[in-house]
Amino acid sequence: MADADASSSPGTREARADARPAAAGGLTSRTEDFPRWYQEVVARAEMADNGPVRGTMVIRPWGYEIWERLQAAIDERIKAAGAHNAYFPLFIPEAFMRLEAEHVEGFDPELWVVTHGGGRQLEEPVVVRPTSETVINHFFAKWVQSHRDLPLLVNQWCNVVRWELRPRLFLRTTEFLWQEGHTAHADEADARAYALKILTDVYRDAMEQVAAVPVLVGHKTARERFAGAVRTWTCEAMMGDGKALQMGTSHELGQNFAKAFGIQYSDATGTLRHVWQTSWGASTRLIGALIMAHGDDFGLRLPPALAPIEVVVVCVREDDDVLRAATQLTDELRRAGSRIQLDDRTDTGFGRRTVDWELKGVPVRVEVGPRDLAQGNATLVTRHTRTKEPVALGAVADAVGRTLRRVGPELRAEALAFREERTASVGSLAEAVATGTAGFARVPWRALGEEGELALAAEALSVRCLQRDDGELAGPGERDDALVAVVGRSY
Repeated sequence: MADADASSSPGTREARADARPAAAGGLTSRTEDFPRWYQEVVARAEMADNGPVRGTMVIRPWGYEIWERLQAAIDERIKAAGAHNAYFPLFIPEAFMRLEAEHVEGFDPELWVVTHGGGRQLEEPVVVRPTSETVINHFFAKWVQSHRDLPLLVNQWCNVVRWELRPRLFLRTTEFLWQEGHTAHADEADARAYALKILTDVYRDAMEQVAAVPVLVGHKTARERFAGAVRTWTCEAMMGDGKALQMGTSHELGQNFAKAFGIQYSDATGTLRHVWQTSWGASTRLIGALIMAHGDDFGLRLPPALAPIEVVVVCVREDDDVLRAATQLTDELRRAGSRIQLDDRTDTGFGRRTVDWELKGVPVRVEVGPRDLAQGNATLVTRHTRTKEPVALGAVADAVGRTLRRVGPELRAEALAFREERTASVGSLAEAVATGTAGFARVPWRALGEEGELALAAEALSVRCLQRDDGELAGPGERDDALVAVVGRSY
């Protein structure tokens, strides 16, 4: 995430930004124009492109493989939490959306509605899936009969479509990819425990351990919670410009949808009761987070767990001995378990190729040239620190393995240090406004309240989450007025 120079220590992004030119590899500097830098990285690292319909995107192979690896990590954790994958229709009867009043009110401005099909007007318009609470609950009402059917834990990986006024690739697009989980439980306590399990054991763990992005966890205010939920739990991260990004949410739905859709079960005594529900989701927005939390003026910096290629072996120039040695190293590293690519395109300049690999954020580069070979070495380049070191050919595999193991933890530590530098505890609305413009302000919720939250909105600020003073989640029965609000600007 930091602006790296040639030092071996991660350091801080500000210090390293001062230690080198403002722009590298043709990119706009992050400190000069962060939004433009972001767009250039997405394009030049071949992550994505704009689709032909406004607000849509084409995810290119490099970006999509990052998504596949992130998807696999989240999916593994979802299944460990007991949920099973299913698939539900893209088209939802418009009437379904009207059954839960708060839900439809929240989504109505974002809906895409199909009125014609097969050359004629449809008898009933259908909504293109903005989220699947309504259609999934229609089937939950059929599938749940007895307490023996509970808990019912379902997840789906799919696309959703929402009208977006200000699209930005990965962050806000008309169509995006995500997972959405939906569950039904016998009682409120079980539903709440499961919503929190998803928040911490699935989302926070994947975001911090796999994507190396530290997150704050808490719950949303009434103003910010999901339409139709009684409580929304959230993971919030700080990006490289000090703004917040909502990374994933887990909602307690109470019995709102259960009553609207008639989802009832017979308990052990034969009494008919409504279920308690949750829903939760994370999307391709996480790729945007990966770029903005870890990127520098040279492009992406990927944690190895998500990198399509962990190591690239680069032939410095055309030479039979160089090619032979590079091929042997590639084979050795592949046997050691690395995702690896040999770059022997010596018809393209060495400098151009190294710039491209840095843009793509490949964690480790092994350079092999005639001068290296003459000394029995290769050059190992670590992307996130941009350091170079000669390594004996016989020791390359071990050196690469050690480097790959430290990249993720160092990126995470650097991002956490940046967040802590940009976070201040304050005691008033005015201080929250002054601090929240450049990072996070932690202010007692009782010093804000709903009126203060409206005043924050007028300054383009929002309460990202409420949490205990020690940063932990609020326990059952804890009142919001005893909690701390995390305030900041957001994407």
